[in-house]
Amino acid sequence: MASKLNVESDRVYSNIAMHGNTSSASIPIALDECVEAGKISPGDLVLMASFGGGVTWGGVLVRW
Repeated sequence: MASKLNVESDRVYSNIAMHGNTSSASIPIALDECVEAGKISPGDLVLMASFGGGVTWGGVLVRW
């Protein structure tokens, strides 16, 4: 997703190396970690995207 949108890798957060596949909890866990680390500030645009089994996928762009 990041490469298709030309987003630099330092602006992408991934926690799969720490937690493994957490299924439907992946985005909420990553979002909480980013908030706790101060990586997301009020007014920021946050793009969240995920894919899963059965070729399911989803994404959302929100203003924090």
